[in-house]
Amino acid sequence: MDFLSQLLRGIAFVPALVNGIESLFGSKTGAEKKDAAMSFLQNALSMADAIAAREIVDPEKFRDGISEIIDGTVMCLNASTWNKPGPVQSSQASSQSA
Repeated sequence: MDFLSQLLRGIAFVPALVNGIESLFGSKTGAEKKDAAMSFLQNALSMADAIAAREIVDPEKFRDGISEIIDGTVMCLNASTWNKPGPVQSSQASSQSA
């Protein structure tokens, strides 16, 4: 598979990956969740093969770029409604239903 299409496929997968990592590792720190996401994504993108084929000539910069994509995805998801808790029942509504 051509490197660019593989990279774009991996980037498209990041939001679902971040959401899944959050579900699995919700009690862990942000850094631990990011490490898990990075590890999974690096394996999914077959970085070792791309490095060996010289499609990635600077693996460190590539990892930094993937890291920034994950950070940006988390920022977008945290700013969206998926991260908002459900409607909180007020104490007045609770006392009325009792």
